[in-house]
Amino acid sequence: MIKNICTSLIVMILIQTANAQQAPVPKGFKSIFDGQSTSGWHSYGKKTAGSGWKVEEGTLHFDPTAAQNGQGGDLVTDIEYENFHLKLEWKVAANANSGIIFYVNEDLTKFKNTYETGLEMQVLDNNGHPDAKIEKHRAGDLYDLIKSTSEPVKPVGEWNSVDIVCKFGKLTMLLNGLKVVETTLWDDNFKTIVAGSKFATWPGFAAFKKGKIALQDHGDNVWFRNIMIKEWNTMKITTGCEAGM
Repeated sequence: MIKNICTSLIVMILIQTANAQQAPVPKGFKSIFDGQSTSGWHSYGKKTAGSGWKVEEGTLHFDPTAAQNGQGGDLVTDIEYENFHLKLEWKVAANANSGIIFYVNEDLTKFKNTYETGLEMQVLDNNGHPDAKIEKHRAGDLYDLIKSTSEPVKPVGEWNSVDIVCKFGKLTMLLNGLKVVETTLWDDNFKTIVAGSKFATWPGFAAFKKGKIALQDHGDNVWFRNIMIKEWNTMKITTGCEAGM
C-alpha cells in the first residue's frame, strides 16, 4: 500500500512539474503542445514522432543522440493552418541551429523536406554557429529572405519568445516582444525577394497559403515550449496583422 501511495505521489509531482512549465493560454488561443506528449505532431513524412523528439518537463527537446537510424526529422503538426498567430518559446545549446517553419506542404511525392515549401524563422546561436556569418541567416530572420530589423535574441540556454502572425497575406514576426520582420506574402515585391534568394528555382517554395507548422531537426540540441495558436477563419480581407490580435 505504501509503495502504491509513493508511486502515485511521484506521478503527481512529475505531472505538476510538466504543467508548471506551461504558460497560461491567452484568450482566443489554443495549446498545440500539451507538455506531456507529442500528440498532434509527427515527424515529416511519417505517422508518429521520432524518438529524437523527447518530451521533458513540459518542453519538446530535440536530442540528436537519440535521433539515430532515422529517428529524427522535422516535427510537424498533424493539421494545416491558414491565417494564424503562433506563439512559442525556444532555447538552444551552444553552436546550435534550428528553425520554425510554416506553410509546409507534406506532399511526399513532390517535396522531401519541410523547407522545400515552408517559410522559416531562424533559430540559432548567433555567437557560435557558422550560419550566423551569413546575412539573413541569423536568429529572428525570415531565413534567406529578410533580415531582422534588430537582434533581441537571448544568450544560449535562455528562453526566447516568438510570435509569428500570418493574416491574409500579411506576415509579422516578433522575437522577445520586438517586431523583427514585417512583409506581405505572395505579392510582386515578395516574389522579387524570393527570386533573389537560394529558393529562386524551387517551384514549391512559399507557394502555399495553407500548411503545417514544423520544428526543425538540424542535428543540434534545441528546446521548444508553450506552443499555442490562434486562428482566423473568416474570409474578410484585411491588412491588419498586429501581434495582439
